[in-house]
Amino acid sequence: MVKPVILEKLEALPESMQAEVLHYIEFLLEKHLKSAGDTLHELRQDLANSTEEEAEKRYGYGSLADQITMSDDFDEPLDDLVEYM
Repeated sequence: MVKPVILEKLEALPESMQAEVLHYIEFLLEKHLKSAGDTLHELRQDLANSTEEEAEKRYGYGSLADQITMSDDFDEPLDDLVEYM
């Protein structure tokens, strides 16, 4: 659904700007591939350097304990929705 709109707008641009769009797309692809590759590489290194117990403790069940907090008034109705109640 997005591709036809992109192509339509791209065709409306002058050729010099189309070249800029191409360069930007190539930049985005390179950036995406680099970040995805770096993240995967780092994760593989971390897992290879740790024992199974360390990996479970670091990434598994309970690894985010005490890092996520919930507000005391979480169950209270929101002020924005008072008119609907």
